[in-house]
Amino acid sequence: MSDGPGTTRAPAGRPVLSLALAALLEDVHAHSGAVYLLRPGEPVLEMAVMAGMPRAFAAPWERVGLSAPIPVADAARERRLVWVGGEEEMARRYPRISVVLPYPFALAAAPVATDRAVYGALFLTWPGAHPPELSDREREHLVAACERLALRLERAAREDWPVGHEPDVPAAPVSGVAGTLGSVEAARMVSRLPYGLMSLDLHGRIGFANAAAAELLGRPAGELLGTLPWVSVPWLNDPGYEDRYRAALLSQEVTSFVALRPPGEWLSFRLYPSTTGLSVRISRARAVAEMARGAARAGPGPSRLVTISQVLSLAGALTEAAGVRDVVQLVWDEVAPAVGSQALVLLRAQGGRLRVLGHRGCPSARAVEDVDGLSLSGRTPATHALNSGVPAFFDTRERLERLYPDRGPTPDGFAAWAYLPLVASGRPVGLCVLAYTEPHPFPADERAVLTSLGGLIAQALERAVLYDAKHRLAHGLQQALLPNSLAPPPGIEAAARYLPATQGMEIGGDFYDLVPSRPLAAAVIGDVQGHNVTAAGLMGQIRTGVRAYTTVGQAPHEVMRSTNRLLIDLGADLFASCLYLRLDPARGRAVMARAGHPPPLLRRPDGRVRVLDLAGGPLLGIDAAAVYPTTEVSLTPGSVLLLYTDGLVESPGVDIEDALVELGALLAEVGHQPLESLADEVVRHGAAGRERVDDVAVLLLRAHDG
Repeated sequence: MSDGPGTTRAPAGRPVLSLALAALLEDVHAHSGAVYLLRPGEPVLEMAVMAGMPRAFAAPWERVGLSAPIPVADAARERRLVWVGGEEEMARRYPRISVVLPYPFALAAAPVATDRAVYGALFLTWPGAHPPELSDREREHLVAACERLALRLERAAREDWPVGHEPDVPAAPVSGVAGTLGSVEAARMVSRLPYGLMSLDLHGRIGFANAAAAELLGRPAGELLGTLPWVSVPWLNDPGYEDRYRAALLSQEVTSFVALRPPGEWLSFRLYPSTTGLSVRISRARAVAEMARGAARAGPGPSRLVTISQVLSLAGALTEAAGVRDVVQLVWDEVAPAVGSQALVLLRAQGGRLRVLGHRGCPSARAVEDVDGLSLSGRTPATHALNSGVPAFFDTRERLERLYPDRGPTPDGFAAWAYLPLVASGRPVGLCVLAYTEPHPFPADERAVLTSLGGLIAQALERAVLYDAKHRLAHGLQQALLPNSLAPPPGIEAAARYLPATQGMEIGGDFYDLVPSRPLAAAVIGDVQGHNVTAAGLMGQIRTGVRAYTTVGQAPHEVMRSTNRLLIDLGADLFASCLYLRLDPARGRAVMARAGHPPPLLRRPDGRVRVLDLAGGPLLGIDAAAVYPTTEVSLTPGSVLLLYTDGLVESPGVDIEDALVELGALLAEVGHQPLESLADEVVRHGAAGRERVDDVAVLLLRAHDG
């Protein structure tokens, strides 16, 4: 029974995926590939089988979300063939892959789908020497193979025979060669060669080493077999050497490196790849040894892998960058040292003009100011890179001046530049300019790394711009919701301070207010759960509610009960702490109600300070039937009340009781100061030497003769 043109049904248990992948690799002369299956009911692709390279090479992508920015996910999600023609294109379109695999290779990804359903996707890779475009023949074979595989998977689902993970496809056997020698004669021939020979399988394990190789490596051949050279030979335990093995295997191009065998002998390693593994030629590197002796006092230059390592570090660091300022600083701290740049400018397009977001290392601020506001229609290297989305590299000042004679003034002191367009979500979000004080050649591998960096920086910058916009909105909202000024009644002096948290959005739900209600007045301070716009908005609603309930003459316990019901009725699923005071300065007293809020501190005129032990109820927003008992406190002239939110006394590793004791000691010592100065002292004490993980609000009240 046929599945369709040229297909037959595969019985249950047969390695359908492995056979299809192996046949396709041979048809289109690709050297590696993998098939992914879409998990039922989940937007997740899982690698089911791989061929041509160790699975470890693709370990970060063995299980990926359908929305992940990688070719195989794009192919499955958009039901289209994705072609990446080389190293630079990979760096530009898929920087996350390029950072991990910064080698020259081409890649095609295609969906495994019928008109009715998507079953998965597959990818194939070719050596870096592959033409920049997929040929018509390769495209036809690839599409047809995916269609046949999709029909098989459709039938498998219909007839309920499982298709899932299969063993990876082993390396194809070497085809026979005319005049092939017997194994004994072949070994004799290899042993007569004057240089070392080794054979590595796809996983890097040594399968053969001749006597010369064993001698050069300093280990018996028997101890080398079955081991990884960078494990069994201590002086080869360098990530740079393993990187060359990966580069050769993935690009299918000859690679080489030199290594120093202690105490002072340089060896040359040349790696010849195939789809079955690597042949390694080892010889003494006499020319390198001569150069090393001539430059014995010179320090080693940075290796390419050092740059890759720093790129990986940057990728991790950029995920933690919050605002644009953080991105600028991280790029300066991580990228500039990695690529040897001495200056950095980060720009974005806004309103048809270039705007400087930040800069480092520029000797003159005037030079940066000249760039800010440039029209995007002008012919400059910055506008061209940003408009075209193509990086531009200028290895000398002469080259820059020749190509852009009308570009405007170029800062003195620099001799080479890299203009990296920052493209995220398919659109330009900015431009990163790196400047060098000496001519810089920008070899192909460095261009690929820099292009990858551009993609990573773009994603971080896109998030940072959005974060800053949200922060400005939230900060403006909070400032609008807090009182612009306090209007205390006769006999009361007031001062307040607010400090946002130093982590997250720096926006939260702490609030305070002073509500006039002649002849009395009310003071309130509280803290809504959370540090976001929702918390700030809810804080405004609570503050408005407290004002309304106070104005209509409700008693303190009624104000708290009404506010509690309001918070529950709003359905925000957030809670709040609150401390409410009805002030009666003429009679020298205050009536207080508390809802899960830290207790206030009272300083008497003689300097004695105590923490007020107030009756109270639960946090607002938890129990609609909660009651809030009140406590009356004497407030004689000269007394100071310190109301605060928990951010003032709570921090990781600090006992709250100890913090209250310290705060009380401070209030006793400086409580006689003018109230505005005292407010500054209190918040300075609370913020000293630590990050604020929570907002801080402080409200100080001092009674005096009216």
